[in-house]
Amino acid sequence: MTRRRLALLVLALAAGDAAAHEGHPGYLELRETDPGRYVVLWKEPTLSDAARLEPVFPDACGPAEAAVRESIDGVLLARSTILCEEGLAGKSIAVSGLAESTVDVLVRVFHATGRTETHLLRPASPSVVLEGVGSAGKRIAAFLRLGVEHILLGLDHLLFVLGLLLIVKERWMLFKTITAFTVAHSITLAIATLGFASAPVVPLNAAIALSILFLGPEIVRAERGGTSLTIRHPWIVAFAFGLLHGFGFASGLTTMGLPRGEIPLALLFFNVGVELGQVAFVFLVLGLTRSFRVLQVRWPRLVEALPGYVVGSLGAYWTIQRTVVLLGGMR
Repeated sequence: MTRRRLALLVLALAAGDAAAHEGHPGYLELRETDPGRYVVLWKEPTLSDAARLEPVFPDACGPAEAAVRESIDGVLLARSTILCEEGLAGKSIAVSGLAESTVDVLVRVFHATGRTETHLLRPASPSVVLEGVGSAGKRIAAFLRLGVEHILLGLDHLLFVLGLLLIVKERWMLFKTITAFTVAHSITLAIATLGFASAPVVPLNAAIALSILFLGPEIVRAERGGTSLTIRHPWIVAFAFGLLHGFGFASGLTTMGLPRGEIPLALLFFNVGVELGQVAFVFLVLGLTRSFRVLQVRWPRLVEALPGYVVGSLGAYWTIQRTVVLLGGMR
């Protein structure tokens, strides 16, 4: 019962974000082909508010070739070449408009000397001073952070996990269920990131919303003492829908167009970041649940019954919203 009280707090926050999980990180790549000459690839992040972001280079840098822009599978790409007489080592680069957005931008710089550096620009830190020296540790930290933020900012994924927590009562079954969800989305995350399979983003988002809608009635049924396959064997449902959610996680990497040699490292630590974020959320829910029990917090019966209905309602709203977007794109 106490989990339902906590669920109300999470659902209240989720209700204000109907566009959950629609934004993907941006990617800025600078490859030095000759001293001071950089080929630039800019993949603009998708934003629900359609804000426009642009990379900003030092004043000493100027365009060598006009930017060529194109849209591939809904991702905006810009390719250009810039000349920086003194190079970029020790210089600052930024992304304009990032401070007012809700997304991150991964920056990769390939120096002519063979050195590589990786940085993650965020709304709180939209610029960085390049060092000219890259390290595996920085790349790992960047991918870990991307994974953690991808799950913690993906309210649809968190609501699905919260729905499972509201259905499962026994600890061993909860462990099996969360493990099944983890294994399933890790499989499809790897398959999609390595390029063996893919799922169109718009239908995928609608299917993920449908998975949340599916859990709503199951939560209510479990509260009323009923039974179903989901209630008896929740790990099966968690695994099946986890395959869908894995493709959703993969969009955080596949839209960035990382170099093929970087994909294994990115995949491993992005997935570790996702798992860390998920585990942190589960322990937060369980920890607050225990706190409510110890403090003997008591809410009215009507309030206790709300989470299942709200999960189902949000799932229905997102399903309808994303289905409308899907049908509109088919015209």
